[in-house]
Amino acid sequence: MEKSPDAFRTISEAAQELEVPQHVLRFWETRFSQIKPMKRAGGRRFYRPADVELLKGVRSLLYKEGYTIRGVQNILKEEGVAYVAGVGRGEIVPRKRDGALEGAPPPGRAKPAPRVGKSLPVPEPARPANRLSDNHAESLRAALRELGEARKLLDPALSR
Repeated sequence: MEKSPDAFRTISEAAQELEVPQHVLRFWETRFSQIKPMKRAGGRRFYRPADVELLKGVRSLLYKEGYTIRGVQNILKEEGVAYVAGVGRGEIVPRKRDGALEGAPPPGRAKPAPRVGKSLPVPEPARPANRLSDNHAESLRAALRELGEARKLLDPALSR
């Protein structure tokens, strides 16, 4: 059974009608101060018909027209809620402004990224670049032994 157009909508009903997830509606409430659903006991949100029309306008500007959040905020500030709601109803066709992303494809219609084939070679693990020769290793061991012997001679002198 469908609700009448004048009925209030829960967040799940509004999200379903707008075809966006519920968390998007909550996010929009934080970014657009004009979106103010009624809240009942327990924080349950109820969207008035005017709220749903405004949400449709915001959705249209963001998703269909390519505006940024900042661009829609500017439109709301300059043109008002009635203008954005009119866009949502399809009564007003917005003109491109600074807030629209020029040349950006509409969301969901971008070209898919090219697939990486399985034929690419797998690189071999890196090998140590500077390996010591046997002569160098032995001379370092000899120097270490000499330092150990020098320490044995110095320890008694340092402990005084």
